[in-house]
Amino acid sequence: MKEFSVLIGGKAGDGIKQAGIMAAKIFGELGYRVFLYDDYPSLIRGGHNFCIIRASKEEVLSHNNQVDLILALNRETIERHQHRLKKGGEIIYSSRIEGVSRGVGIGFEEIVKELGGIPIMKNSAAIGALSALLGIERQVLDGVFEKNINKQLDLNKEIAGRAYAEIKEVLFKVERLDSEPLPLFTGNEAIALGAVNAGLDLYIAYPMTPATSILHFLAEQQDRLGVVTVHPENEISVATMALGAAYAGARTMVGTSGGGFALMTETVSFAGQAEIPILFVECQRAGPGTGVPTYTMQADLLFVLNSGHGDFPRLVVAPGDAEEAFYLSGLALDAAWHFQIPAFLLSDKHLSESIFSFTYPEGEREKPPMVAWKGGEGQYKRYAFTESGISPLAFPGQKGCIVKATSYEHDEYGITTEEPEKIMKMQDKRLKKKEGLVHFLEKTEQVKVYGDRDSKTCLVCWGSTKGACVEAALELGLKVVQPLVVEPFPERQFRQALGSSNRLIGVEVNATGQLSRLLSSYGIHMDSTILRYDSLPFTPDDLKGRLKEATS
Repeated sequence: MKEFSVLIGGKAGDGIKQAGIMAAKIFGELGYRVFLYDDYPSLIRGGHNFCIIRASKEEVLSHNNQVDLILALNRETIERHQHRLKKGGEIIYSSRIEGVSRGVGIGFEEIVKELGGIPIMKNSAAIGALSALLGIERQVLDGVFEKNINKQLDLNKEIAGRAYAEIKEVLFKVERLDSEPLPLFTGNEAIALGAVNAGLDLYIAYPMTPATSILHFLAEQQDRLGVVTVHPENEISVATMALGAAYAGARTMVGTSGGGFALMTETVSFAGQAEIPILFVECQRAGPGTGVPTYTMQADLLFVLNSGHGDFPRLVVAPGDAEEAFYLSGLALDAAWHFQIPAFLLSDKHLSESIFSFTYPEGEREKPPMVAWKGGEGQYKRYAFTESGISPLAFPGQKGCIVKATSYEHDEYGITTEEPEKIMKMQDKRLKKKEGLVHFLEKTEQVKVYGDRDSKTCLVCWGSTKGACVEAALELGLKVVQPLVVEPFPERQFRQALGSSNRLIGVEVNATGQLSRLLSSYGIHMDSTILRYDSLPFTPDDLKGRLKEATS
């Protein structure tokens, strides 16, 4: 079987996400490449939850709408999703659901009650039944439970085993592959680990979906990873605390979504003026306002590019999968500290909370060193003029220097000034760092190309939309160009990637084509755009249909 998709659904409290993760890890143990899409409403209690797990022999970076099997823990799952079943697909459901016309009913609740478990453990029964129906060996099921369940392991294994034993017939045989199992990470976990790999000291955040899981992950792994996590009272406190921490010498990252980032923008300007390095992670969700809190959108691109007031250099990167998230978060943190600028990583709900098979990037990327003050004669100048615009950095408490930081325009010492010549000279000094940043980024891969490189039709996308675009393009014989860096925009690399393509189609999850608008400022114009803005991500099957219409 080349690939297999299963949808698991139920109400909040049924442990749907955990069941999905267990299913994904079972497929992963068999050597499949996995993608998990998680869907849940913005309710504290109740509502319909589901996830789609797609397992394939090839790399997969998105889910499809059609599935081979539905695992339903309540009636609503069947009613909402039975239209997704492929021809020959099947439904596994709790036998307490009456009036189901097709499928396999299993007494999940009865098994749990008989063995003395608690209601949520019916998700373990469901995974046991799923494994048996797919012909997966019992030892694989048990092994995944042993690696991933810390509480009441034996009871959960017993419940899963009882459900496994009730299945007498294999519906779909999922064979073990020769491929080595890969670890599974969410986009947010990859962002966190990439920053840790670049020396992250401190993560500060106020919980805001879909960035919250970065805080949870780093807090849970605080002792193991050596990163201090702090949860202040609001997003303004997050940003200002990050300023102070970075000023004191801690490599600091903050995370939020659009509404929280809106509260941080004054601090962004402060960081630009005071040349304080901070990495902001902005995980987009549907807006404006509170919007649709637990769903996705790519509508904060122009906001982040133009956040803060005044002119100052910045770095903005936009990964499209977990491996890029790992690489770019480390790159952004390192660049922030070398050039002493604010840096931004743009994610979105679809990237942040989906689960990917992860391959550690090969090779070592260049890690620019911090430009540190080494002491010497004379008074320390925090904002000393240099050829590169980068002033040697010192921290409070270092012997022989007084370290000033200010949001006012200032001279080399950090003393406030209102003299026109000094103002212009300091502005030029800060902006000069962009030249070095551009030169540094030229050594990295800033734009990716997929599909048929000779195709005259090219899809232009960014962020998590990359997964659906690449898969659709491979099937339709098109090219895909994806910028990883959006500021400073890599115009030379981007034009080179476009090559001889003479028809450009922008594909974005927002209502106005924000990347297309950015590209137009460089004289690169889309011939058409395919936009989705219902708060759901593109899937390959959705996109293929719309591309066939657009290219016919």
